[in-house]
Amino acid sequence: MNPRFGAVFTALAAAALFGAATPIAKALVGAMSPFMVAGLLYLGSGLGLGMGIIGRQLGRSETNGVQRIRKRELPWLMGAIAAGGVAGPALLMLGLASTPAATTSLLLNLEGVLTAVIAWVVFRENVDVQVFLGMVAIVAGGVVLSWQPGQSAVPPGALLIAGACLCWAIDNNLTRKVSTNDAMVIACLKGLIAGPVNLAIAFATGTSLPGPGSLVAAMLTGLAGYGVSLVLFVVALRHLGTARTGAYFSVAPLFGVTLSLLIWPELPQVSFWIAAALMVLGIWLHVRERHEHEHTHVPLEHTHRHRHDEHHQHEHDFPYDGVEPHTHAHTHRPVTHSHAHFPDIHHRHTH
Repeated sequence: MNPRFGAVFTALAAAALFGAATPIAKALVGAMSPFMVAGLLYLGSGLGLGMGIIGRQLGRSETNGVQRIRKRELPWLMGAIAAGGVAGPALLMLGLASTPAATTSLLLNLEGVLTAVIAWVVFRENVDVQVFLGMVAIVAGGVVLSWQPGQSAVPPGALLIAGACLCWAIDNNLTRKVSTNDAMVIACLKGLIAGPVNLAIAFATGTSLPGPGSLVAAMLTGLAGYGVSLVLFVVALRHLGTARTGAYFSVAPLFGVTLSLLIWPELPQVSFWIAAALMVLGIWLHVRERHEHEHTHVPLEHTHRHRHDEHHQHEHDFPYDGVEPHTHAHTHRPVTHSHAHFPDIHHRHTH
């Protein structure tokens, strides 16, 4: 698959898994308290990915250990976990107590907007008119999808939900800083930390564990919708940048509604088709983007899975068997050239 479209597909797959988790969770664990649901979803993600990492390592040679996150990157990762795995869910659960579901759905569209704004304003990620319009179309589709007449009043919990969206937007941008690392390790750590924290809050409020069936169902849903989805999201961040990945991820509600219609069959409303058309338009605007100019790569050292292409021309300080792709610490030498590119991990230059 063309790497360009492969990255887009990865982001959309992450959105599909996350969007599908919502109606599945509603069908399987609707009787649980919100914090218990959040805790089990994250814990299922962390434990499931942890077992996946162990299984993956058993099939490798002894010299290929788990890729370690460098100390200078730990503050970014811990900030992402604190914002997206702890503060975000807590604010959302508190806001849900006094906010209608329709209003909540509308407010959750803020995550994509705030993610892009932080990426463009704070981290100076490149944006052009086409990408901006694509983002507008996707967010507009989300608004149409979740809009319900008669829900125009802003309840007190709205600010809490907006705060949750801001936390997740910060999470998305901080995660980009560590996206060159093993995506499974990043997602696993987030689940193993955020899960127990949310469960502790649930227990502190007098909630007890559900029955074995609901518990397992919740954790499996978390593994797919929060774990595997986050792994794919991190990989997409690596290749597309924060704003573009966030835009693709914003189509998650469309997948959620589609699955809901399959679980609880009914004729889709006109708003569903309008929203789908707007989101498809936004994706099309992003896919057809071609950003090309002469740019200079500054010296850069990092670790990630790669092939020896125009950006990876380096020697190896270990016996190299020629197998690609492979993962190891490597240094990029300064080079100036021109080609089409995204604001990925190798193209974070100014314009």
